[in-house]
Amino acid sequence: MKNGHHWALIIIVLALSIFPIFLTGTPLPDAARSFWESSIGQPRGWVVTLRELSPLLIGGVAVLIALRAGLFNIGAEGQMLVGACAATAVALQMPNVSGAILAAIAGMVAGALWAYPAGWLKAYRGGHEVISTIMLNQIAVRLTAWFVKSPMKDPNQIADTSPRLAGAAEWVPVASFGRAHLTWAIPIGLLLCWLLWYWLRHRVAGYELQAVGANPRAAKVAGVNVSQITTRAMAASGALSGLAGATIVLADQGRFYENISAGRGFDALGVALLAGGNPLFVIPTSMVFAILNAGTSGMGLEGIPKGLSGLILGGLILIVGSLRTKTGGSDE
Repeated sequence: MKNGHHWALIIIVLALSIFPIFLTGTPLPDAARSFWESSIGQPRGWVVTLRELSPLLIGGVAVLIALRAGLFNIGAEGQMLVGACAATAVALQMPNVSGAILAAIAGMVAGALWAYPAGWLKAYRGGHEVISTIMLNQIAVRLTAWFVKSPMKDPNQIADTSPRLAGAAEWVPVASFGRAHLTWAIPIGLLLCWLLWYWLRHRVAGYELQAVGANPRAAKVAGVNVSQITTRAMAASGALSGLAGATIVLADQGRFYENISAGRGFDALGVALLAGGNPLFVIPTSMVFAILNAGTSGMGLEGIPKGLSGLILGGLILIVGSLRTKTGGSDE
């Protein structure tokens, strides 16, 4: 009977994914071809997919740290925004290679500082991190919008955007395949996945963080400083989210503008949930999200709403979560 429920869920998700395509009147073969060519079937698709991948990869690791500590960091979107804004401010003042490095650090510091209040409220006042991070998201959106409309605005542009970064302040690609670029953000993201996996499995601090996430009361009885770990975990999550935002500017866009993160912080939450707590699984899940985001963007040219990606990804999370509940799979 349980197997029947899982298959029913899969069928429902597939039906809900296909139904919007029927509503547009677009033939399924045309929609499938557009998706394929816009994601990985053509060089132009890889351009978008690789662009989507790096912030999702780093952002997925960021959210996963919080999840393993028992925290639901809904604030990755806001942390990405302040990280991107801070990185731009530093890179504009230091238009050289040193500026590119310090800009990334500034993004991490900004993200950590933005996430810290939510961790502190959770640890010392019992405030729910979901509520506090959602509120901080709204403040981040409005604050960064003000920066790009006033002190950081490029006076030579009508649109609300910062000046273009100097070429020396941008991250050069590791490799290029036509117009598709493999930026330093992707190797950094891969390294972070491995480092977090190793730290959780082979370091006492990693074990303590997981103990807090599994049962904070038992961890406290065992002598673990729960409040300190909770605060540090949220700050670390914010720092990496800020780094993800900084890479959007430094390795891709070359400037800051309003809502530059474009929902990637919320997608990073889905990446971490789909990874099931294993940092190494962030690699394939972030790739799935990147392909779906790129593919559905291309399908928008056929009149198919881009929001279809959210529907598909939400369905995938439900299916994987259902299967994991059934099998009792380990996070490791």
